[in-house]
Amino acid sequence: MKVIIRNARIMGEDSPDNLYIRDGLITAPYNDPPDREIDVSGAALFPGLIDAHCHLRDPGYEYKEDIQSGTMSAAKGGYTSVCCMPNTNPVCDNASVVSSIISKSKKVGFTNVFPIGAASKGLCGKELAEIGLMKEAGIVAISNDGLPIEPSDLMRKVIEYASSFDLIVMNHCEDTSLSQGAMNEGPLSTRMGLRGIPTLAENIMISRDLLIAEYLNLPVHICHVSNKVGVQIIREAKARGVKVTAETCPHYFSLTEEAVTGYNTDAKMSPPLRTEEDRQAIIEGLADKTIDIIVTDHAPHHPDDKQIEFSMAEKGIVGFETAFALAYTNLVRKGRISLSRLIECMSEKPSEILKLGRGSIQIGSIADIACFDLMTPFVFDKNQMLSKSRNTPFHNHELVGKCILTIQGGQITYEELC
Repeated sequence: MKVIIRNARIMGEDSPDNLYIRDGLITAPYNDPPDREIDVSGAALFPGLIDAHCHLRDPGYEYKEDIQSGTMSAAKGGYTSVCCMPNTNPVCDNASVVSSIISKSKKVGFTNVFPIGAASKGLCGKELAEIGLMKEAGIVAISNDGLPIEPSDLMRKVIEYASSFDLIVMNHCEDTSLSQGAMNEGPLSTRMGLRGIPTLAENIMISRDLLIAEYLNLPVHICHVSNKVGVQIIREAKARGVKVTAETCPHYFSLTEEAVTGYNTDAKMSPPLRTEEDRQAIIEGLADKTIDIIVTDHAPHHPDDKQIEFSMAEKGIVGFETAFALAYTNLVRKGRISLSRLIECMSEKPSEILKLGRGSIQIGSIADIACFDLMTPFVFDKNQMLSKSRNTPFHNHELVGKCILTIQGGQITYEELC
């Protein structure tokens, strides 16, 4: 298929240009008649977004999300590749489940789907999962997802074993003996009568993982950093040469714990939303590259999981369709990071960390691209989402940075052109 994208501001440049696609690759300009010619009227064109941490709930929890609905939602948000966590049913801890996810995604998916394999069998934290066989089947990383890899000797073994297959370990950093609460620990949790989760619970585990990585001289990836001290611990580790990368999510630089006021379960997540001081530190960490990438941690839940007592509600929010707009609105438009840094965080660097071979719009690259309207404000409406679930705290927020076109492998996967 031949496609020409006309009048695009490639990588946000001021002068509009054209981008040419042939047989799934970005090519030099050609004169052949295209199968499709698309005028994006000055919209910004970037490499397709890559989400290094999400949940598609498939297999086992398809009433919350499935591969088809999840990747449709991702494509609407400008994503061309997503990496799904292993907390499925059955757990993605063996080659059979990995192959099943990849096979289904090729049949019904609207993005590339790269599974992340479990670190331990059944996510139980006792025995190593079949890491080598899963690598052969197609996993791109190892994680126990929302469960920290405990105890420390298991984390050491996982890092050592995964490194022999050139896989990075992504750990959810949480000392569970300190985290049996529902929201950030502080004056607000006291006023609301809810048991709090201290930043200490996150930071003890971040410190442990960095010490193990430093001792082994092997890489580790820290998931969804949410607080000031955690950012500083990672910053200091990088300064002394520890092989660490880190991620955060749009909700940690867009919201604070105040969002749970009124017992709003759509603002309940793990780790919890923190203070304004923590939010500012997350932004500073993105600006100085202490935090490498932005992920969604897209976590769809059925209303029955959320519309209950706050302390009993599931943690997590959907994020594919708001991530770029939240980042552009709250980071780029406010002058905290550049547009090129944002694309690095949401496309180039995730591809580099997970060795996906994407995140580029150079000639010869796979034609994974997304176009965004960076001029027109819009009010986000959760009822217009393509995800099966609606658990978002950003309903009715005014944002800028709406995706109008997504192309994956040369095929149009989402289009909203005037």
